Amino acid sequence: MKHYLYSLALILLAAMPVSVLAASEARDTVSRELSFYRIRLDADIDRAAERLVSKGLQKASESGADYVILDIDTYGGAVDAADSIRSAILRSRIPVVAYVNLQAASAGALISIACDSIYMSPGSSIGAATVVSQTGEVMPEKYQSFMRGMMRSTAEMNGRNPAVAEAMVDTVHVLSLTPEEAAGAGYCEGICADIEEVAKTVASGTGQDGAVTWKIVNMELTWIEKLVQILLNPFLQSIFLMMIIGGIYVEIRTPGIGLPLVTAIVGALLYFAPLYVENLAQNWEILLFVAGLILIGLEIFVFPGFGVSGIAGIASVVLALAFAMVDNSELFTSDGKFDITPVLIPAGIVIISAFAGLAGGVLLVRWLYTTRSFDYIALRKSLDEKDGYIGVPSADESLKGREAKVFSDMMPSGKVVCDGRIHEATMTYGFALKGETVRIVRMEQGRLYCEKLA
Repeated sequence: MKHYLYSLALILLAAMPVSVLAASEARDTVSRELSFYRIRLDADIDRAAERLVSKGLQKASESGADYVILDIDTYGGAVDAADSIRSAILRSRIPVVAYVNLQAASAGALISIACDSIYMSPGSSIGAATVVSQTGEVMPEKYQSFMRGMMRSTAEMNGRNPAVAEAMVDTVHVLSLTPEEAAGAGYCEGICADIEEVAKTVASGTGQDGAVTWKIVNMELTWIEKLVQILLNPFLQSIFLMMIIGGIYVEIRTPGIGLPLVTAIVGALLYFAPLYVENLAQNWEILLFVAGLILIGLEIFVFPGFGVSGIAGIASVVLALAFAMVDNSELFTSDGKFDITPVLIPAGIVIISAFAGLAGGVLLVRWLYTTRSFDYIALRKSLDEKDGYIGVPSADESLKGREAKVFSDMMPSGKVVCDGRIHEATMTYGFALKGETVRIVRMEQGRLYCEKLA
């Protein structure tokens, strides 16, 4: 009996590994469902597109997606925005699949090559990455050289022939590839009719046994995200800048608090709010903008003239508006050094928009002043002599060349005492402190103009 039980135990022990192995193999034949996160990139490549792709990659990671499908149909756009998208794709921990759903030209070609794999729809094309200006003119060689370098290095990172990528930037015989040509050159893993076929092809190539299933999740933006995306359009941002600068100028030129000031405030809110939501505008940048406005106000209303306060105020406003457009992480290189390059283009946009806003403000003031509409946005009152108003009496011409004591600090305007009388006075240049002696050099509209004694 003991011999029988012993033999049975040995048989059970011998059979156990076989049953465990069989169960393991059975589990392996059951394929889990693959998740594809689709980002639609069907517009010009600009800062808005850059933020769209960046946000999409972040959402894909948070959702636990296995793959990202970048659905591309674009004729290109800004090189700097395309480079940022390229970098984000190369850093992505989730494999990114490019589906050229008609066109991947210029910057679109660079973005496609950065992806881990490329699939193309019938009749689509990829290439034509020559750098051109907004008017379509070919840019100088240094720009082409930079683009060729980016195309080569991107192709090499994904194991593609760099010579093909470089040929797409050729200024003489620029290269564009059909799906069949791209497949022959190693720039297309397959030709698919739609996104479903792309997901099926990728899923079937994962090497899993058994039935392969998948699902596609389309990137959806909330209404707030859609509104922010619209407000971040570079054209609208320029309009908001002109509203800020032009509104401030018109308000200064027209007494009273009216429509121009409201326009400037609305412009500032529309400019900073979306940037703040996207974590581009930081608290210190908004505070710097407010501080700049305060300094400009002091220069205009407290310290008449154009001095340190005005210059510092203008510089603060320009820097705040420019830095608000830039992700602060881009301001430092990998070794921790400050890089001003990302701020140059935003600063140029701010300066150009400021001049446009000022020009528009000047024209608006001149046009409105002659219409009755001006009375509804600013204070206008005629002080006629028939109503009892008189002009400012002229200063005594005999005071010219006389010396006077400074009654209140002149920076550059203040008061002086001459012959026991207090007069409004302004320094022609420089400043004068209370108690100092100055010389009166001329009189205009009841105001004395003085200079320091030599």
